[in-house]
Amino acid sequence: MDRPYTILSCAMSIDGRIDDAGPDRLRLSNDADFAEIDALRAECDAILVGAGTLRADNPRLLVRSPELRSRRRAEGRPENLLKCVVTRSGDVDPAARFFTTGDAGAVVHTGGAGLRTARRALAGRPEDLPPVDVADAGDPPTAKGVLADLADRGVGRLLVEGGGHIHTMFLTEGLVDELRVAVAPFFVGEEDAPRFVLPGPFAFTPSSPLRLAEARALGDVAVLRYVADRAGDPA
Repeated sequence: MDRPYTILSCAMSIDGRIDDAGPDRLRLSNDADFAEIDALRAECDAILVGAGTLRADNPRLLVRSPELRSRRRAEGRPENLLKCVVTRSGDVDPAARFFTTGDAGAVVHTGGAGLRTARRALAGRPEDLPPVDVADAGDPPTAKGVLADLADRGVGRLLVEGGGHIHTMFLTEGLVDELRVAVAPFFVGEEDAPRFVLPGPFAFTPSSPLRLAEARALGDVAVLRYVADRAGDPA
């Protein structure tokens, strides 16, 4: 495989919403699922979100478990993953926790005028902060461009954590090897609530579907894991 093995992870309601329309983040999972996602992060080399997720949630995207961080360190890897954000505009906040936490650094994937905007926003950062790079992933950015850059950086395993625009980009380009979905036991029911994916020409259709590899319960949360049959996990 000439690109990173790519896993999409998402928690959503029964009606496919990844949040509600309110100002506070909606909890769509439970502690057992959070622990599994933390373990999944620890198995990967890089983690990716979109700029909308960065602005809405201000995530750190770190490995939470001290034991998992210690294991990564013993394996000669950074305690945390390389962080990646995809942005068309390049408008990022250099003070966001995404850029100021962790030990593996970050990459801003953008293109066109976004390259200049991102480099200007990130210029002059204190030297004691994690390193940040700005990479050209196309104008507009594509999943193919992102994965080509990460392959050049030696990333073998990528975890994509949304949001909806990013999931749609990877799924319409067909550049997904696994899809892990946690389904909360309720409906959101709000028209303006963000969705897991947006309309688009998806690669995985009734004639070329993903394969359900696993279905199980974690308390009241259903965990579904799908794989693309052409996938081959280098791990």
